[in-house]
Amino acid sequence: MGKLRDSVDARALRFAVGFPVMLAAAFAVCAFLIRSDLPEPLAVRWDDAGAVDFAPFGAVVGVGAAMIVLIGWAVLVQAVPLSRPAVMRRIMMGAGLSVSLFVTTVLAAVLVGEVGLQDARDSRVDVSVLALGSGAALGLGFVMGFVFKADQRWSADDDQAMREALERERDPGLARDSLGLWVHARSSVFVMLGIATLLPASLLAIAVPWLAAVLAGLALLAAAFLFARIRVDRSGLRVYAAGFVQVMDVPAAAIDAATPRDVKAADYGGWGYRSRGTRTALLVSSGPAVVVDSSDGRKLTVSGGSAATADNLAQVLTRVAARARRTGSTPDS
Repeated sequence: MGKLRDSVDARALRFAVGFPVMLAAAFAVCAFLIRSDLPEPLAVRWDDAGAVDFAPFGAVVGVGAAMIVLIGWAVLVQAVPLSRPAVMRRIMMGAGLSVSLFVTTVLAAVLVGEVGLQDARDSRVDVSVLALGSGAALGLGFVMGFVFKADQRWSADDDQAMREALERERDPGLARDSLGLWVHARSSVFVMLGIATLLPASLLAIAVPWLAAVLAGLALLAAAFLFARIRVDRSGLRVYAAGFVQVMDVPAAAIDAATPRDVKAADYGGWGYRSRGTRTALLVSSGPAVVVDSSDGRKLTVSGGSAATADNLAQVLTRVAARARRTGSTPDS
């Protein structure tokens, strides 16, 4: 429950829940005030010849109030999560107000257009109410988007950021011992992959759509695994294929050496993740890489991007490994 409170704007949530309910209640009260002047049943749909569909008064008011509430909730609740950008939250709050008022305006125009009639077949939607209400809904939503304060309040994420900042102040070398890196194949590889899979898929889409979808899915999967995310900190080395599948996890104390090298992917079995005996590799291309010698006899090779980033990665790994051996532990970052 505490995490939920930290992740949402409580004031925005109260407004998002309460405003559509109050608006629906106001609509229902006003509808009952003019009930004696309305025909039974009410017209709810028109064509060029006049009203074609009808519904009882209670159904029109009940369904209308439910529409106001549900549509208002659906849009306004998008402005509640604190994780979303402030501009997006402002836009959704203004849009939610406008949409709620517009739905109410349409329902009001339907009722006002039937006031004083004995037969709903002679009714029309009141254009004046619809135009004035729509203009007011748009204007008020525009104003709400500007006056809504969408600045994030202090949350659990801020507590974590504060702890990390204090840790960096106490230990200035912590930032130097942390490194995050994305590596990927050359653009020509992705072009080749697209020609080999997406072009045939587009030709097959007419005759065999499911096979085209399979080829396109395989192409996207192959392209994803030509990306890798590398994370180094004082706890050790972690490598993620496609950015989220962890394929390597080496504690800092288990690193004997980290050496930048220029490698050929063919020597390791090709691009992607490869594991054979004590050799493990994740290469997205031939070129600069880092070879890590582990204390358990394993040899791990990972692409390093450019020569400069590979050299920097090797230096950080050497530093955290030496620190772990001095302290005799692998502290969490």
